[in-house]
Amino acid sequence: MKHSTTQQTRRGRGPARRIGRTLALVLPVVLVLSGTLAVTRVNWSGNPSSPVLTAADASVAGTARTARLAPQDVLRHELLAVLQEEDPGVALTRLQQAVNGRPKLARHCASIARALGRAAVRVYGPTRAQSFARPVCDTSFATGVAAAHR
Repeated sequence: MKHSTTQQTRRGRGPARRIGRTLALVLPVVLVLSGTLAVTRVNWSGNPSSPVLTAADASVAGTARTARLAPQDVLRHELLAVLQEEDPGVALTRLQQAVNGRPKLARHCASIARALGRAAVRVYGPTRAQSFARPVCDTSFATGVAAAHR
């Protein structure tokens, strides 16, 4: 007496055989396409002005890192730079303008204002930093100044 299941798998009609055949057809196509796409992204011309990033280009890599940051982190870095270059009052005004322009930033307003307050204490000292306080984001700037002064 012969078993019908052993005859079926010998003829190649089992599910493992079908999966193997499918992979044998699809896998080379996927590998060739992914390799082709990878080669097209390489800067073969040697022209540094091409849009492809190179590891040696530090200035472009720095902007690429900034592009990956969340909008609130980008705003925080910009405002801290404004605080260093100008004064905390200008940074707080720009923070309020940014929150008014992009309401999604409102939930991050307090943490940004506190960071500005702490940075103002480092730059101007606690007394002078407190003089820049405004009611931006529920006086979080003043909270940051007080926390850094302790």
